[in-house]
Amino acid sequence: MSQAQAWSYGNQWDDGSAATAPVNVRAAFIRKTYLTLGAAILAFTALTGGLVYSGVAENIVKTVFVSRGAILALMVVFIVGGMAAQAMARSQSSPVIQWLGLIGYILLNTAIFLPILVVAETFPRYAGQHLAAQAGICTLMVFGALTFTVVATGKDFSFLRPFLMVLSFAALGLIVASLFLGFSLGLAFTVAMLVLAAGYVLYDTSNVLHHYPPTAHVAAALALFSSVTLMFYYMLRLFMSQSNRN
Repeated sequence: MSQAQAWSYGNQWDDGSAATAPVNVRAAFIRKTYLTLGAAILAFTALTGGLVYSGVAENIVKTVFVSRGAILALMVVFIVGGMAAQAMARSQSSPVIQWLGLIGYILLNTAIFLPILVVAETFPRYAGQHLAAQAGICTLMVFGALTFTVVATGKDFSFLRPFLMVLSFAALGLIVASLFLGFSLGLAFTVAMLVLAAGYVLYDTSNVLHHYPPTAHVAAALALFSSVTLMFYYMLRLFMSQSNRN
């Protein structure tokens, strides 16, 4: 069963997806999706930036993230909470529930990003380099290029799903193992995760264009936001690792 069929809203066109809807409906869906994505990115940027530069984030990190167990607990909350947020964003019952899912996912990402942002923006070794801003700009540039690739080719990248899922579980296993065993994942892992994030951008952008129903712009924006933040996280790690080499 396709995603569009699973989320059938009883529309009059072929499979219920925006791809087969009238042009004006499809254009409105895409516009709403990317406006919502933009709003989510701005909210995330404002929230994390405010917490980091006010000093609140540093206090939170020193108080909460004091052990590997706390970091592992945060990962579990992020994964479970992320699944709940996605389910809410896909809800057919109420637009309010959909927006609450997106807002919840933004808050979860804010929490998971605080440790790395505190290090990148406040530790002396990175002082004055504005690594988060550099990584953010590069992330948006790569995201734009990948989006253009999907739009220009018109290719459906939904075939990537099983590969992305397997690689994601493998990456998660390595992350958990590194927490328990104390080894560093290194530059190769960071680059591999950037490639995985790029795959998710292709996959999610393709789904927006080919499979989402026209009433699911909040869920579509959440999926894209997830891909962007994944790429940003490892782009920032890449900039930090290269800064240490200089």
